[in-house]
Amino acid sequence: MTDKDFDDDEVRPSGEGSEAHASDRESQDETAPDADDELTVDDILGAMQNADAAAEDAKLADLESTLLNDLKRLQAEYANYRRRTEEQRQIEIDRAKGEAAKALLPVLDDLDRAQKHGDLEDGSAFTLIAEKVRGIVERMGVVAYAEPGESFDPQHHEAVFQQPTPGTTEPTILEVVEVGYRLGSVELRPAKVVVAVPAD
Repeated sequence: MTDKDFDDDEVRPSGEGSEAHASDRESQDETAPDADDELTVDDILGAMQNADAAAEDAKLADLESTLLNDLKRLQAEYANYRRRTEEQRQIEIDRAKGEAAKALLPVLDDLDRAQKHGDLEDGSAFTLIAEKVRGIVERMGVVAYAEPGESFDPQHHEAVFQQPTPGTTEPTILEVVEVGYRLGSVELRPAKVVVAVPAD
Protein backbone atom coordinates (compact mmCIF):
# COMPACT_ATOMS: atom_id res chain seq x y z
CA MET A 1 0.00 0.00 0.00
CA THR A 2 1.43 3.37 -0.96
CA ASP A 3 1.20 6.74 0.68
CA LYS A 4 -1.20 7.88 -2.02
CA ASP A 5 -3.72 5.28 -0.92
CA PHE A 6 -4.32 7.27 2.31
CA ASP A 7 -6.67 10.17 2.14
CA ASP A 8 -5.39 13.30 3.78
CA ASP A 9 -8.73 13.79 5.53
CA GLU A 10 -8.79 10.32 7.01
CA VAL A 11 -5.40 10.22 8.61
CA ARG A 12 -3.82 13.06 10.40
CA PRO A 13 -0.62 13.13 12.30
CA SER A 14 -1.16 12.69 15.96
CA GLY A 15 0.90 15.70 16.84
CA GLU A 16 -1.18 18.13 14.81
CA GLY A 17 -4.49 16.93 16.31
CA SER A 18 -3.34 17.20 19.87
CA GLU A 19 -2.03 20.71 19.33
CA ALA A 20 -5.42 21.82 17.95
CA HIS A 21 -7.31 20.29 20.84
CA ALA A 22 -4.95 21.94 23.32
CA SER A 23 -5.41 25.38 21.75
CA ASP A 24 -9.21 24.92 21.91
CA ARG A 25 -9.00 24.03 25.57
CA GLU A 26 -6.84 27.08 26.32
CA SER A 27 -9.28 29.42 24.60
CA GLN A 28 -12.17 27.89 26.56
CA ASP A 29 -10.22 28.26 29.81
CA GLU A 30 -9.60 31.94 29.08
CA THR A 31 -13.29 32.68 28.54
CA ALA A 32 -14.56 30.55 31.44
CA PRO A 33 -15.46 32.60 34.56
CA ASP A 34 -13.26 32.38 37.57
CA ALA A 35 -14.85 30.28 40.28
CA ASP A 36 -13.96 32.94 42.90
CA ASP A 37 -15.97 35.60 41.00
CA GLU A 38 -19.22 33.64 40.89
CA LEU A 39 -22.14 34.80 43.19
CA THR A 40 -23.42 32.28 45.63
CA VAL A 41 -27.08 31.69 46.45
CA ASP A 42 -26.53 33.27 49.87
CA ASP A 43 -25.14 36.43 48.25
CA ILE A 44 -28.16 36.74 45.98
CA LEU A 45 -30.61 36.14 48.83
CA GLY A 46 -28.78 38.66 50.99
CA ALA A 47 -28.90 41.31 48.28
CA MET A 48 -32.62 40.69 47.78
CA GLN A 49 -33.28 40.96 51.51
CA ASN A 50 -31.34 44.25 51.69
CA ALA A 51 -33.34 45.64 48.77
CA ASP A 52 -36.60 44.56 50.41
CA ALA A 53 -35.55 46.13 53.72
CA ALA A 54 -34.67 49.43 52.02
CA ALA A 55 -38.01 49.49 50.21
CA GLU A 56 -39.85 48.73 53.44
CA ASP A 57 -37.98 51.53 55.26
CA ALA A 58 -38.93 53.98 52.50
CA LYS A 59 -42.59 52.95 52.75
CA LEU A 60 -42.54 53.35 56.54
CA ALA A 61 -40.93 56.80 56.22
CA ASP A 62 -43.61 57.91 53.75
CA LEU A 63 -46.36 56.55 55.99
CA GLU A 64 -44.90 58.28 59.04
CA SER A 65 -44.71 61.60 57.18
CA THR A 66 -48.31 61.25 55.96
CA LEU A 67 -49.60 60.39 59.44
CA LEU A 68 -47.68 63.31 61.00
CA ASN A 69 -49.15 65.76 58.48
CA ASP A 70 -52.65 64.37 59.09
CA LEU A 71 -52.17 64.75 62.85
CA LYS A 72 -51.04 68.36 62.51
CA ARG A 73 -54.02 69.14 60.27
CA LEU A 74 -56.43 67.55 62.77
CA GLN A 75 -54.87 69.48 65.65
CA ALA A 76 -55.26 72.77 63.76
CA GLU A 77 -58.87 71.97 62.86
CA TYR A 78 -59.65 71.06 66.48
CA ALA A 79 -58.04 74.27 67.77
CA ASN A 80 -60.12 76.32 65.31
CA TYR A 81 -63.25 74.39 66.29
CA ARG A 82 -62.65 75.07 69.99
CA ARG A 83 -62.05 78.77 69.33
CA ARG A 84 -65.21 79.11 67.23
CA THR A 85 -67.23 77.15 69.79
CA GLU A 86 -66.00 79.32 72.65
CA GLU A 87 -66.74 82.52 70.72
CA GLN A 88 -70.23 81.31 69.84
CA ARG A 89 -70.80 80.20 73.43
CA GLN A 90 -69.87 83.65 74.73
CA ILE A 91 -72.15 85.31 72.21
CA GLU A 92 -75.05 83.09 73.29
CA ILE A 93 -74.35 83.86 76.96
CA ASP A 94 -74.35 87.60 76.21
CA ARG A 95 -77.60 87.26 74.27
CA ALA A 96 -79.28 85.37 77.10
CA LYS A 97 -78.11 87.97 79.63
CA GLY A 98 -79.18 90.69 77.24
CA GLU A 99 -82.72 89.35 77.02
CA ALA A 100 -82.95 89.44 80.81
CA ALA A 101 -81.39 92.90 80.98
CA LYS A 102 -83.77 94.30 78.35
CA ALA A 103 -86.64 93.76 80.74
CA LEU A 104 -84.86 96.03 83.23
CA LEU A 105 -84.16 98.89 80.80
CA PRO A 106 -87.54 100.64 81.38
CA VAL A 107 -86.85 100.46 85.11
CA LEU A 108 -83.43 102.05 84.58
CA ASP A 109 -85.06 104.79 82.50
CA ASP A 110 -87.51 105.51 85.32
CA LEU A 111 -84.66 105.66 87.82
CA ASP A 112 -82.77 108.12 85.59
CA ARG A 113 -85.85 110.36 85.29
CA ALA A 114 -86.43 110.18 89.04
CA GLN A 115 -82.83 111.19 89.68
CA LYS A 116 -83.08 114.16 87.29
CA HIS A 117 -86.24 115.34 89.05
CA GLY A 118 -84.62 115.00 92.50
CA ASP A 119 -86.82 112.14 93.64
CA LEU A 120 -83.86 109.99 94.75
CA GLU A 121 -83.02 111.44 98.11
CA ASP A 122 -80.04 110.08 100.00
CA GLY A 123 -81.01 107.44 102.54
CA SER A 124 -84.54 106.98 101.25
CA ALA A 125 -85.96 103.52 100.58
CA PHE A 126 -86.49 104.42 96.94
CA THR A 127 -82.78 105.34 96.59
CA LEU A 128 -81.68 102.03 98.15
CA ILE A 129 -83.86 100.09 95.72
CA ALA A 130 -82.44 102.08 92.79
CA GLU A 131 -78.89 101.32 93.87
CA LYS A 132 -79.66 97.60 94.15
CA VAL A 133 -81.23 97.47 90.68
CA ARG A 134 -78.30 99.33 89.13
CA GLY A 135 -75.84 97.04 90.94
CA ILE A 136 -77.56 93.94 89.52
CA VAL A 137 -77.42 95.36 86.00
CA GLU A 138 -73.73 96.25 86.34
CA ARG A 139 -72.86 92.76 87.59
CA MET A 140 -74.59 91.35 84.53
CA GLY A 141 -72.13 93.35 82.42
CA VAL A 142 -74.59 95.90 81.04
CA VAL A 143 -72.90 99.17 80.11
CA ALA A 144 -74.66 102.51 79.53
CA TYR A 145 -73.25 104.82 76.86
CA ALA A 146 -73.79 108.21 75.18
CA GLU A 147 -72.79 111.46 76.82
CA PRO A 148 -73.21 115.06 75.62
CA GLY A 149 -70.08 116.23 73.78
CA GLU A 150 -69.21 112.82 72.33
CA SER A 151 -68.87 112.35 68.58
CA PHE A 152 -72.00 111.11 66.91
CA ASP A 153 -71.74 107.50 65.68
CA PRO A 154 -74.69 106.47 63.49
CA GLN A 155 -73.98 102.80 64.18
CA HIS A 156 -74.59 103.22 67.92
CA HIS A 157 -76.56 106.47 68.19
CA GLU A 158 -80.01 107.20 66.85
CA ALA A 159 -80.45 110.89 65.95
CA VAL A 160 -83.93 112.10 66.86
CA PHE A 161 -83.11 115.68 65.87
CA GLN A 162 -80.27 117.62 64.23
CA GLN A 163 -79.50 121.04 65.60
CA PRO A 164 -77.34 123.38 63.47
CA THR A 165 -74.86 124.82 65.95
CA PRO A 166 -72.29 127.57 65.25
CA GLY A 167 -68.72 126.49 65.91
CA THR A 168 -69.48 122.80 65.41
CA THR A 169 -67.13 121.16 62.91
CA GLU A 170 -68.47 117.60 63.08
CA PRO A 171 -71.69 115.94 64.27
CA THR A 172 -71.65 115.87 68.06
CA ILE A 173 -74.10 114.70 70.71
CA LEU A 174 -75.84 117.77 72.04
CA GLU A 175 -78.36 116.06 74.31
CA VAL A 176 -79.10 112.45 75.31
CA VAL A 177 -82.82 111.72 75.05
CA GLU A 178 -82.51 108.02 75.93
CA VAL A 179 -79.36 106.31 77.19
CA GLY A 180 -78.00 103.43 75.11
CA TYR A 181 -77.07 100.06 76.60
CA ARG A 182 -74.85 97.23 75.43
CA LEU A 183 -73.74 93.93 76.86
CA GLY A 184 -70.40 92.77 75.52
CA SER A 185 -70.77 92.75 71.74
CA VAL A 186 -74.59 92.71 71.93
CA GLU A 187 -76.36 96.01 71.40
CA LEU A 188 -79.32 96.09 73.78
CA ARG A 189 -80.59 99.49 72.74
CA PRO A 190 -79.10 102.34 70.70
CA ALA A 191 -78.85 105.72 72.34
CA LYS A 192 -81.37 108.32 71.18
CA VAL A 193 -79.70 111.70 70.93
CA VAL A 194 -79.99 115.25 69.65
CA VAL A 195 -77.10 115.94 67.32
CA ALA A 196 -75.32 119.23 66.90
CA VAL A 197 -74.28 119.71 63.26
CA PRO A 198 -72.25 122.48 61.60
CA ALA A 199 -74.30 125.55 60.79
CA ASP A 200 -74.38 126.68 57.15
